[in-house]
Amino acid sequence: MSLDNGFSDDQARRRRIVVIDDHELMRLGVAHLIRTRAEWELCGEAEECLQAIQLIRDERPDLAIVDLRLARGDGLDLIKRLRDTVPWCRILVFSAMEEELFAERVLRAGAQGFISKQEPLPSLMAAIEKVLEGRIALSQRMTDRILAGRSGGAVGARSPLELLSDWEMEVFERLGRGMAAKEIASELHLSIKTIEYHRQNIKEKLQLSGSSAVVRLATAYVLGRTDDLQATAN
Repeated sequence: MSLDNGFSDDQARRRRIVVIDDHELMRLGVAHLIRTRAEWELCGEAEECLQAIQLIRDERPDLAIVDLRLARGDGLDLIKRLRDTVPWCRILVFSAMEEELFAERVLRAGAQGFISKQEPLPSLMAAIEKVLEGRIALSQRMTDRILAGRSGGAVGARSPLELLSDWEMEVFERLGRGMAAKEIASELHLSIKTIEYHRQNIKEKLQLSGSSAVVRLATAYVLGRTDDLQATAN
């Protein structure tokens, strides 16, 4: 007999978890955390998208803990592909990217939660438990923000970057890391023409004067200079 969330009702069964992150030290840390719980089992690690998809197909884990910034690929695109190819695997995003910009994006893509790498370890443990139980895992701040927005209440100041699509955000972040259009195209498996199209859309949506202004703002974003972003919104 199985529960509606797809998990066995045998409470003794260990929950199988994979970790998808391109930083070896981070994978080691999360793997150690998983091994501290007798009811959890680490069944694999991967650092890039194709490797992650094959790992999940082979191991059939209950949960994948996924970073958004991966080697040779895009975490949001990976989530969408996992949703379509292995829908029985739940996904928890564990990322250093800004929760306000990416939490709703990852939920729309098919994940069941977002936890910031800035949060303490107990928060990650709690998020894993929630997702394995079939619930959505977000910070209380982000939960309140989403509920306020859906009810028509005040949600506070929004970043102008929320205007950008998922692909535009991926291009914007890589421009801020100093990557050229050719490098971005190769990493995201897109054409250079498509990257230029996204860059033009970014310029228009953020009402910037040109490509150099896009790069300057993207660099400010990567460096965490939020005042520059707020100035754009005003």
